[in-house]
Amino acid sequence: MDIFKIADTPDGLSAEEIKQQLVKSLECRELKKVLILPPDFTRFHSNAGFITNVYYHLLTDMGVGVDIMPALGTHVPVTKEQSEKMFGDIPYEKLIPHNWRTDVEKIGEVPAEYLEEITEGLWHESVSVEINRRVMDDSYDLIISPGQVVPHEVIGMSNHAKNLFVGVGGSDMINKSHMVGAVYGMERMMGKDYTPVRKIFDYGMEHFLSKRPILFVLTVTTAPAGNIKTHGIFIGEGRECLTEAVKLAQEKNIDFVPTGIKKCVVYLDPSEFQSTWLGNKAVYRTRMAIADGGELIILAPGVDKFGEDAKCDELIRKYGYRGRLHTLELFNAPENEDLRQNMGAAAHLIHGSSDGRFSITYAVKNITREEIEGVGFQSADYDETAKKYDPEKLRYGYNTVDGEEVYYIPNPALGLWINKEKFNG
Repeated sequence: MDIFKIADTPDGLSAEEIKQQLVKSLECRELKKVLILPPDFTRFHSNAGFITNVYYHLLTDMGVGVDIMPALGTHVPVTKEQSEKMFGDIPYEKLIPHNWRTDVEKIGEVPAEYLEEITEGLWHESVSVEINRRVMDDSYDLIISPGQVVPHEVIGMSNHAKNLFVGVGGSDMINKSHMVGAVYGMERMMGKDYTPVRKIFDYGMEHFLSKRPILFVLTVTTAPAGNIKTHGIFIGEGRECLTEAVKLAQEKNIDFVPTGIKKCVVYLDPSEFQSTWLGNKAVYRTRMAIADGGELIILAPGVDKFGEDAKCDELIRKYGYRGRLHTLELFNAPENEDLRQNMGAAAHLIHGSSDGRFSITYAVKNITREEIEGVGFQSADYDETAKKYDPEKLRYGYNTVDGEEVYYIPNPALGLWINKEKFNG
């Protein structure tokens, strides 16, 4: 039974209203052991932490054994401090880390012919469908996958099967799905359902996971001033919960600006963003709104590295964010085997560049100017830049700073910004 609950007011659903839907989702189920796959701390504003906490207590009170494995993808494991903030009083030792390189098994393959069809002939290789072994463990009566549906640069709209095949998936699916999205073109996909990458995940669900007891618990949220508002919750074992959540997310999480933004300032909360791998959401989510010749300034006080792991950091430093065509040329060069073996990193390099259409300046505290400029960005001192573009004083949207119009975004992870003038054209 699908459960769809949309808030009646702009303030979103109350905690009690959300809990009622979660209780309802467990009715008539005989459970002994449950696996919960919440997102990691980089999706803090999904409200999935609260949902995971509610499920944990509901289930343990019923005498059910509960395992929790955050869907890390290629991200670093959740710290104890992050766990307490996101998951509340769930014991930290209950969190099982996922290793995308070693903890997976292959359960199938998306054929090359299908990839050619859905990418209009732009991709010609099959994709291995890999998943953490626990997802295939028959001792689990139920697998709960909570998370937020929001515009996404790789897939169009995030979550649902992505939480499985990327969040607790393996290297081939992670790498190739990201590269398929980069080759197809993120601006053709962001904010849309049924993109080529989404179709890869739909294929995997239909052919290889349809018999697993997986319950999706999808949210649509916004977080003005950092306060999470849950505008809808969509619970189901099929795809319809995603289809309905996408409609609401397109309404709540896509902002159209009337004309191209000439100067955009984006703030990255240091508790959420410590790498350009994550921080480049400031680039992905604004690129459809920034005018040709415009300027993007990223206030990134917590960013102290490029990649989320050592290998990705090494590749970013080596190849840099230098545009789609240049990166594809490097990717196809015989001597760059390291880049071809890490397609996800190659895709990330494409996503993180403006292709020379607008400038990108990172204002940081903990990376040198030489390092920032070495990967293709402009560099600025954080304290000096934040003094002029003070995140404590700027309000979301248009501001005037020293007589200049500036568009300010306090968190790029929660939306997608599009130039309506260009979009309509």
